Amino acid sequence: MFKMIYNIARTELQMLFYSPVAWLILVVFAVQAGMLFAGQLEGLVASQEMGYNINGSTMTIFASRWGGVFTSMQNYLYFYIPLLTMSLVSKELSSGSIRLLYSSPITNFQIIVGKFFSMMIYGFFMIAILFLIVLCSWGVVKDFDLPMVLVGLLGLYLLICAYAAIGIFMSSLTSYQIVAAIGTFAVLMLLSMIGGWWQDYDFVRDVTYWLAMPGRSGKFIAGLICSEDVLYFVIVVCLFLALTIIRLNSVRQKIRFVITLGRNVGVIFLACFLGYLSSLPTMKVYYDATKTKLNTLTPNSQDIVAKLDGGMTITTYINALDPGSAWYAAPYFLKPDMERFEQYQRFKPDIKLKYVYYYDTTANPMLDRRFPNMTLRQKMVEVCKTYGLDSNKFIGPEEIRAMIDLSGENNTFVRQIVRENGEKAWLRIYNDMQKFPSEKEISAAFKRMVMELPVVGFVSGHGERSYAGGKDRDYSAFANNKSFRYSLENQGFDVANVTLDKQVPEKINIMVVSDLREWFTPEEEANLQQYIDRGGNLFILGEPRRRDVMNKLFAKFGYEMTTGVLVKRDTNLQADVILSYPTEEADTIAYDFNMMRRRNMVITTPTTAGLEQIEDKGYVVTNMFRTDTIGVWNELETTDFIDDTVRLNPSIGEVEKIYNTVVALSRKVGNKEQKIILTGDADCISNGEFGRRVPHARTNNFSLITGGFFWFSDNEVPIDVRRPALPDDKVYVSQSGTKMIKWSFMLLIPLILAGGGVFIWIRRKGR
Repeated sequence: MFKMIYNIARTELQMLFYSPVAWLILVVFAVQAGMLFAGQLEGLVASQEMGYNINGSTMTIFASRWGGVFTSMQNYLYFYIPLLTMSLVSKELSSGSIRLLYSSPITNFQIIVGKFFSMMIYGFFMIAILFLIVLCSWGVVKDFDLPMVLVGLLGLYLLICAYAAIGIFMSSLTSYQIVAAIGTFAVLMLLSMIGGWWQDYDFVRDVTYWLAMPGRSGKFIAGLICSEDVLYFVIVVCLFLALTIIRLNSVRQKIRFVITLGRNVGVIFLACFLGYLSSLPTMKVYYDATKTKLNTLTPNSQDIVAKLDGGMTITTYINALDPGSAWYAAPYFLKPDMERFEQYQRFKPDIKLKYVYYYDTTANPMLDRRFPNMTLRQKMVEVCKTYGLDSNKFIGPEEIRAMIDLSGENNTFVRQIVRENGEKAWLRIYNDMQKFPSEKEISAAFKRMVMELPVVGFVSGHGERSYAGGKDRDYSAFANNKSFRYSLENQGFDVANVTLDKQVPEKINIMVVSDLREWFTPEEEANLQQYIDRGGNLFILGEPRRRDVMNKLFAKFGYEMTTGVLVKRDTNLQADVILSYPTEEADTIAYDFNMMRRRNMVITTPTTAGLEQIEDKGYVVTNMFRTDTIGVWNELETTDFIDDTVRLNPSIGEVEKIYNTVVALSRKVGNKEQKIILTGDADCISNGEFGRRVPHARTNNFSLITGGFFWFSDNEVPIDVRRPALPDDKVYVSQSGTKMIKWSFMLLIPLILAGGGVFIWIRRKGR
């Protein structure tokens, strides 16, 4: 049997390469791949010569969404394969040679499998062309990520095989080759569209989404082998080959239509059932071939998931009246949304995902203006008409309130994580470009259920900045703003109010004291001192206007705020808006500050004072942020920085120098390390500064929060999801070298292929 299959495959290959079509396809394929490769390589070389960082060069060349060789070629393959497969069976039908095959001792299985093997071998030639690009890249890219690229080649090869099987089936349906090619295009189009069909029904949704072909090789290209995707290609190939054999058997043996139909339906049903089983989280197996495991949860997230014993359900609540979130209820949103948790289900397959659609009161002034005299249900029905949703699947306010209280989340789009043991946590979407939570926020929500979270206490009662007011200079954004991604609550902290009329609770291990307007009473000062003596962490934010009060607090740690307000002559900024730069010393506090230095980022410290040490209190001092090296002084005369012009006047004590604006202190207290951060400005982490944009500078004030509180929490939260830097950060070729490579792949290799085709054609003619 195998010898017969081999002979058929060899015969098909000979006929294929004796025709100009096969050679023309290889030539065009090579030119197209060469153009993509040359374009990506030229871009990398140009970026490198301009001094930009080009780490991740392997992924840029092959897997980039914007012109990556593999990413683009997977979108073009369906143009090539139908031209090859359109004649595989149809030519036998049109010429009558199929009768000769039927009269010989050859089974339909041998015929179809032999023809398919010929296409598999031809697919190897197409992959070989891409492999030449891989070899070239391996030679010119530093620390080239070869395993990732080889996995990408595997994905493209499986895609070619799947297209070939579909093409063979379509070729068996007609004796007209053009019709077979058009039919193959139609089936491929069908498989690209079916993923969005019947998404309202759970089982059908899983099956149709699984059948969808677009992007199936995308995970391979990114360096990830998933058993579901491998089995998808195997099942699709077997399905269409089986349908082809059934088709030929029905013609050869004159089988009744009903029997043939039953066999086709049975094969399709079996394929769908196997596909459904392979898509279950418990059935999936993964291998991440990338050097830095880009497709896998980071070790910290894996450790968190490993502690989540027992079952877990993530329920998503979608309010039809929530502005900007109603369309999330669309059926086509569901499966892509579920994939956001695929990496977590890889390590915890028993995570269940549920979706609840409802309507209830929420802040939506636009909807109120549009439908002023309608009930909630009537508004919901109108929204459903707009988005094409089924209004019958949305439950009403009474039913949702009986199920869960979402008033604390303002009835907006939110997820609740519930463990089998009853522990719960919220997972939200955010008011930024990314919208949905990343691994950092998801892991932080999970970590709430496996550890005792740090509690941040905000001292109140002395005119301090509020963390609940929502005003421009308040701290609600960084403390507990549910829609701000980098707020403490979304990054794994709990927030509480603290009054010093009694001892600070033991659960408070980080305390924020900001912009004191009046000094503490003796009892309050004693309670504060008791907290300091026990080794409690402090974040103290000064303000020049409160210098007299704040310096009493700073003095406890051997520091004081300088007299006056720091200013700088800058044509782009108001004089008292000072840019503070992270120091090399700050790298020891948190990785965020190292990232800021590498990316030339700053924080804005408006109306700030400098910090100067007046006494050694036994703390290890780390100067975290400081002013620019030139042109900054402590202004003592000017107070109107809008209309007046600042002038340096050394005679009255104004000193031009580098000033520290943020300082970190640490010491050992018992068996723990006490950590304190002092700032000369209370506005730097206020609501208003997060939105400030500065000409010619990249501001990143929220990193003072994420980095500072990462240090305070002993590196527990926010979750560290860093990965090793991608090592492929250099290309060993110049602009002239890229031109040579470009013409080699766009001209030399296609000419060699074309020459091979002409040589075989002439040789055949000679015979």
